Amino acid sequence: MAATANASSLHNVFVYGTLMADEVVRTILKRVPPASPAVLNDYHRFSIKGRVYPAILPAESKKVKGRDKSEKLLANAYVWSDKNDPNLYSEWDFEEWKRLHKKDFVTMTLGFMDDLEQPDSKTRVATYESYFHQGQSA
Repeated sequence: MAATANASSLHNVFVYGTLMADEVVRTILKRVPPASPAVLNDYHRFSIKGRVYPAILPAESKKVKGRDKSEKLLANAYVWSDKNDPNLYSEWDFEEWKRLHKKDFVTMTLGFMDDLEQPDSKTRVATYESYFHQGQSA
């Protein structure tokens, strides 16, 4: 599900979770690229036990609502690698996430981005995990 492109071209990205919130995108990119509602057919968006972001997996006759450009195109998307993961369950709900988690997620993302910009920063994964675990203990 990836588009091939040379180094100077733009990539289309289908977002289907926390990156559908402009506040999160602005925190990461310092801007909000143009996007519109989009649908990814034959995929399902799952909740992940212990996480506030979703995963998608192929699922016949299902569809995932997200954001991308408005025309039909090839786009990059993160797809969960283990279809039998016992931590995946039911349907992840963007509106519920906005009500319950968006404010704290944006705050966590601000701290995460600040930490990444420090000269002695840890790797992205280690930095994220330190913020994720802090949020779990609260």
